[in-house]
Amino acid sequence: MKNVFILGGTGLLGYHTVKEMLKRDYKVSTVSLPPMPTEDLLPKEVACHLGNINEMTDEEVLHLLNGIDMFVYAAGADERVVPVAPAVRFYYEQNVLPTQRLARLAREAGVKKFLVYGSYFAHFAEKWPELNMEKGQAYPRTRLLQEEVAILEGEGKMDVMSLRLPYIFGTMPGRKPLWEMFLPQVQGKEFVPVLSGGTAMVTVQQVAEATIGALEYGQHGGKYAISDTNMKLQEFFQIIADVLGQKETIIQVVPLEQMKPAYIKIDEQLAEEGREQGMHNAVIAEVQNRDAYIDPEDTMPILKYKKADVRASIVETIKECLK
Repeated sequence: MKNVFILGGTGLLGYHTVKEMLKRDYKVSTVSLPPMPTEDLLPKEVACHLGNINEMTDEEVLHLLNGIDMFVYAAGADERVVPVAPAVRFYYEQNVLPTQRLARLAREAGVKKFLVYGSYFAHFAEKWPELNMEKGQAYPRTRLLQEEVAILEGEGKMDVMSLRLPYIFGTMPGRKPLWEMFLPQVQGKEFVPVLSGGTAMVTVQQVAEATIGALEYGQHGGKYAISDTNMKLQEFFQIIADVLGQKETIIQVVPLEQMKPAYIKIDEQLAEEGREQGMHNAVIAEVQNRDAYIDPEDTMPILKYKKADVRASIVETIKECLK
């Protein structure tokens, strides 16, 4: 029996990973922030502790990890948060320091495999150095650092890997999909401008399968950018318009030079408020004007996650947002 500890087992990704692991006869325990999305979210055989692991002592964490073989870090702050400036301090404290501490404690507890849920922005920060995301943007900069400190904590004692996650679609009981934030950009609009780029996409089920694949087949230091479908933003927003029943809505690609001033203005407004996004909107515009695509063949054969109907998952997700 493989004993797995999942930090964040009641979140969207953690929940689906727990379900998939139980199908494969893993023994699963988790710590998640309260409250539970629904009372009966997880089966009784899952040892679920509600609380903030960052407020627990080292001794309490080591007790939780006693007998654990594998650790999945499915928690942390993503790029949608708009903290008080400087954003790099926020992400360092929210993502880097807790990961380093828990990787150290996992190693001390005898855990053999440690997996971090990261971001595909780390992948593109390395791929597109001309955008200066590795040093100039708080979110990708700290995602890269999060991976590195975890890998170094495990060096020689514990295999540490990361999943670099793109757009993810799917639903779960008791939680609204995060894609709800996209709806106001389309709802009731006759014309929706978009930039010319596209993005990699996966389903929650594929994240669960890739998680198990990384734990079973991944190598120490592996940074696995996963993908199934690469889709233009224009098509993505057209799917949203279709689900909304807005047949007359025009989703139009607009040149970067026309769109970028509006993105820059948002950065300026946030700066006036003393806040800063993990990725500046001016840089987000540059990214959305490119194809942030990932070849599934780079990781699918290694991690053994299966193809999925991403478009159907998008439709399901948007419909859930509308309930």
